[in-house]
Formats: sequence, C-alpha cells, structure tokens
Amino acid sequence: MSLHRGLKRRHMTMIGLGGVISAGLFVSSVKVIADTGPAALVAYVLGGVIVVLVMRMLGEMAAARPSSGSFADYARLALGERAGFVTGWMYWLFAVVVVAFEAVAGAQLLQSLVPALPVLPVAVTLVVAITAANLVSVRLFGETEFWLATVKVVVIVAFIAGGLAFVLFSDPGLSTMADFAPKGWGAVGAALVTVLFSYFGAEIVTIAAAESEEPAKEVARATVRVVWRVLIFYVGSVFVIVAILPWDRVPAGSPFAAALDRIGVPGAPTLMTVVILVAVLSVMNAAMYGASRILTAMAGRSDAPGRLAAVNARGVPSGAVLTGSALGLVLMLVAFAGDAFTLLINVAGLLVLVLYIVVALSQLRLRKLATEPLPLRMWGHPWLTWLVIVLLVLAFVAVAASPGTLPVVAGVALVLGGLVIAHLAKS
Repeated sequence: MSLHRGLKRRHMTMIGLGGVISAGLFVSSVKVIADTGPAALVAYVLGGVIVVLVMRMLGEMAAARPSSGSFADYARLALGERAGFVTGWMYWLFAVVVVAFEAVAGAQLLQSLVPALPVLPVAVTLVVAITAANLVSVRLFGETEFWLATVKVVVIVAFIAGGLAFVLFSDPGLSTMADFAPKGWGAVGAALVTVLFSYFGAEIVTIAAAESEEPAKEVARATVRVVWRVLIFYVGSVFVIVAILPWDRVPAGSPFAAALDRIGVPGAPTLMTVVILVAVLSVMNAAMYGASRILTAMAGRSDAPGRLAAVNARGVPSGAVLTGSALGLVLMLVAFAGDAFTLLINVAGLLVLVLYIVVALSQLRLRKLATEPLPLRMWGHPWLTWLVIVLLVLAFVAVAASPGTLPVVAGVALVLGGLVIAHLAKS
C-alpha cells in the first residue's frame, strides 16, 4: 500500500494557511509587542520575508522531488544520511510538541468558556479527536483543514478591514507608534524566534504535495500563494493592533480581543476565544499530519522502526499517526509541570532556526546537483539563500546572548547531540 493522492488544489492552499495561522498569531503577538514595541512590525516583516524565501527554497526542491519526507529527504540528498536523520527526527519532535502544546491551549480556552471543564481530560479528548480525523483518510484531513483554515482567514480579513477603517476614520491616528522601537533594535532580532515559531507550519504544504493530484504543479502554486497571503495576514494584523492600542498597554491574553473591544465590537473576548480555539484545532490537525508523514518517510528509509512505514487500505500511515499521538499525550502530562513545558516550547522554537538553516543549505547543494530544468526556481540564487542563512545565524546569536536563555540553548544542543549519537549508534 502507498499514500493516496486525495488532496485537491483548494486543500493544498488552505493546508498551508491552516498550518501557519495558529494560536501563535492570536496570542504570542502579545509577547513580541511587549518585547519590541511598535517595532514588532519590523520583526514580523523580517520574519515573513525569511519564511517567504525559505518556502521558495522548499518549493524549488519539492516541485522537483515531491516527497512526504520533505526537507528531511532533501537534507539527506544534499548533506548526507546523518543530516537527513537528524532533520527528520528534529521536525517530528517539533510537530509532536506543537500537538501537545495546542491541545493544552485548546483545553484552557474551553475552560475559559465553561469553567467546570477540567483541562487535562479535555486536552486528551482533543488529541483523540484530531487523531481520529487523521486516521480516517487523507481526504478527511484535507476537508477538516480546509474548513478550519477558512474560518481563521475570514476572521483575520474582517479584523484587518475593520481595524484599518477604525484607524482611518476615527481619531487614534498613529500616535501609538510615535516611540517606534522603545526596547532598541536588538530586541527585534531576539523576537525573531517567537515570530518564526508563529510562522512555522507553512511547510506542511510541501509535505502534503506527495498526496496531491499533481504534486509538482500544486506545490509550485501553493508555496507562492500561501507565503504572500500569510505575510499580509500577520503584518496587517500586527499593524492594526499597534495602531489601535498603546504597545505598553496591550493586555495579556489576546491582543485581537483587546483591539476589537477598543473598536467597539460587542462580545469581543468570547468571539476571539472561539476563533483561537478553531486555530488551535487547525494547527493540531496540521501538526499531526506533518509528524505522521515525516515519520512514515523516515521509516521507509530505515531511520525509524520499519513497521511505521506501513499504510492501511485507506492510504493512511496509522502506526505513524498513533505514535505521534501517544507521545503528544505523554508531553501533555509534562505541561502540568509548568516550567518544564515552557522550556520544551522554547527549545522547539529555537529548533525552527536550525531547520530553516538546513533547508537553505540543502537548496544550495541540490541546485548544484540538478541535471534537468527546474519547474520552480529560488529567486536571486545563491545570494538570497546566503542572506537568509546569515539572518538566521544572527537571530540564533541574538537569542543565545539574551539573558536567561542558556537553558534553552543547552536544550537545543542536547537534542541535536542526542540525535547525532542516535545516528552513530544506528550506523
């Protein structure tokens, strides 16, 4: 049995959007604004440009070689077996952490609506429900993600339109942005990790390409369309927030709800809680899918237990889906240890920088190895690719130099070192 090609063009576009427009946009933007002030706009623009370029690199590789292993397979082809092994497991661990984090966040949101609901059992229920949707068929996954992502896109578009109208036709002006970078420009660089963590997820579209009807064409279309739309949604949303609210008075929780309340939308907190819950479910769905396909591809190359490569009659790698779900449930128990889960999330966020650097290096190498015309090409090759690498390295250094980040950097080193040792033992 093999994976089924049950994803249509509309699924591919919305899968990319659904994976990246997460609770991170609705909630984590508070931290970025608090750390940088209105200069958060620059952080989101810079992060968005990096994501656009990385997605173009991935698009070039995926259009030429559609694979459910995505960048793990490209790292293997370009940089060797060990790089493919480390990259695949690194992404799988990241995706499973996202499943656990979003499940707990979703349960807490539901508890805010219905206080009697206990967090842990609800979080477990959410993971079970998303697992069930992924076990049925890739088509159901695509349909689920299409409708969840559609809700998020409609809300964000309405938010941006209403916010811009408020800024233009009422009297806040842009006075809230007078002190544009109150924490200095170094803070913008350090905030890039949080920003990129929020953006991360658009890569799901290159993994899903292997199960689309026309892999090369669909990944070319989707990578181009998704990245620009995401950039507009993020930057547009953050602009509205910092234009309406003083940066140092954006309340904890959802800045979207606070902005809507300032505009005068009734029931804004409840409305945004429901929308964020939809975002949580969408990202859980995409992360579960991405984790299972990466694990299946690795199993097929003997980088994971061979039985995880098995696909059932519906074209679903059920063993890989259940394995990711099981670890996600275990990590949710860690969530209740407080600081341990926070550290885990921060480590996962910093791993994003490492993954993007691997993607850039892979694209540079595979372009040299290409023997046939490419259906999709990276812009400004190789200069823009090298620019992205330099920016990512500088962001990593900025984080490492920030106070209190030593445990996070040590955690990243521990993960990478452990994976290298695991590959040496396997060899």
